[in-house]
Amino acid sequence: MNTRHFNQLPKPYLAYAKVVQGLVFKKAKIALVLPEVKYIVDSFKVDQQHLKAYNDICGFKQNGYIPAIYLAVLSQSLQMQMMTQEAFPFELLGLVHIRNQITQHRKIGSNESLTLSCQFGELRPHEKGLEFDFITTVKVADDIVVEAVTTYLSRQKTSETVKNKVVVEKIDYQLKDLWTVPENTGRRYAMISGDFNLIHIHALTAKAFGFKQAIAHGMWTKARALATLNLADAYYADVWFKLPLFLPSKVEFLTAEERKLTAFLIQNHKDQKPHVSGKVSAL
Repeated sequence: MNTRHFNQLPKPYLAYAKVVQGLVFKKAKIALVLPEVKYIVDSFKVDQQHLKAYNDICGFKQNGYIPAIYLAVLSQSLQMQMMTQEAFPFELLGLVHIRNQITQHRKIGSNESLTLSCQFGELRPHEKGLEFDFITTVKVADDIVVEAVTTYLSRQKTSETVKNKVVVEKIDYQLKDLWTVPENTGRRYAMISGDFNLIHIHALTAKAFGFKQAIAHGMWTKARALATLNLADAYYADVWFKLPLFLPSKVEFLTAEERKLTAFLIQNHKDQKPHVSGKVSAL
């Protein structure tokens, strides 16, 4: 496996020139194989003002600790570099973020020195194309403090029928809160996360990609949910992104608790269609 080292997190917008090229020039077909590379930011500390802005928009407390999902968001800058600088076999535009898993092994102080690495996981068949993972690892010295798996779907024609196993559970959710999500949420979050995908920015740019309105970032929605819960010092959070959360919207946040496990659901207030479902368990 090839390894590329960075002395700081690359700026996400530096990769957007190649993303824009994808709108103009068709990507040459290459083998459907993920590059065997690992990108590593060898040592860094989070920017305190940036962390504060992230906490503000997502609803986390300013308590001197780093939300694990914030570190997963920072890893997206490495993911963008990996998809634009390596022999990545898929078009970036059109990739769908379908799942995100995060494990926090302990609380991370906002002044701790961190090492962040990211690499491709496995490529798997999906009933709507192919799915693949990014695997992120965050260390303090030699200790792993956060692990994350981000799963994307590349929609395409498949030559065989693949049925992804879906387990339908009957969960007795209870309404916990009602959120009003403003129209400018996508733009505000993009300024912090660096994810300026046009489907999140404005209704006009979202319509160019087939959406009636701009949609909220999935990672903002997950963070908003985690910020609402009483998280243990060590926990595992698994989230599936379902139907788009259009902006603006009014949504219901529902939970079901059992011992060390909390299941949650974010659904539309009007028609109860699901946007995000997830589970959080204490370790």
